Amino acid sequence: MSIRVVIVDDEPLARLAVKLRLARRSGFALVGEFGDGDSAHAGILALRPDLVFIDVEMPGKTGLEVLATLPPAQRPMAILLTAYDSFALQAFDLAALDYLLKPVDDERLDEALDRAQQAFPYRAHGRTLPPAAPALRSFTVRVGARTVLVPVAQVERIEADGDYATLHANGKTWLVRERLHNLAIQLDARQFHRVHRSTIVRLDMIAELRSLTNRDALLRLHDGSVLRASRTYMPALAEALRHLDKTSA
Repeated sequence: MSIRVVIVDDEPLARLAVKLRLARRSGFALVGEFGDGDSAHAGILALRPDLVFIDVEMPGKTGLEVLATLPPAQRPMAILLTAYDSFALQAFDLAALDYLLKPVDDERLDEALDRAQQAFPYRAHGRTLPPAAPALRSFTVRVGARTVLVPVAQVERIEADGDYATLHANGKTWLVRERLHNLAIQLDARQFHRVHRSTIVRLDMIAELRSLTNRDALLRLHDGSVLRASRTYMPALAEALRHLDKTSA
């Protein structure tokens, strides 16, 4: 099932830039675009998209006002677009998935779309979801002349290392030739979550989450490791952990 997207920005070129980048990603379907806050408010209520890219400052209602005046049950996942960084506190009060500064680069937009795909199963507002697509079951790792299969179920966390990624599994580390972004979209989002642009964690490995004053968080894993979770990943991570609690209860 595709994530249904609306783009809201008073600048036609800004809407086009997001639209062209979105077209390069599978799993997303553009269902509407609007150039001001008032028409966006009515359009979102009518179209009921899953995700909205929305500019903060626009004629009529601002992007934040549009989101704030939508009933919570009809408020889509939101990725805010702005040339300024002074709206971050309000953005996260509205549980925005991400906050992108213009001009948005491709890597940051890809991270935001990854986050939307991770959060979608928990924020589908009653839509019936199909069974999850088959996720990666094992990693193929080259060790000298040998090829080793590392089961995904044994992996506790994954950390970026340039064009490679380091797997942490059962007290051992394995280097795979794959970028973290590519791994994030292959793993089952119900079991693994990106908590930082350089880290993916298996959800059931998280023993404690401690919020920091800047809205980042520290994660303590069951093996004693302490990791930092970036505030831009926290809304989706919090929802995933709540869902995990319900399924394990």
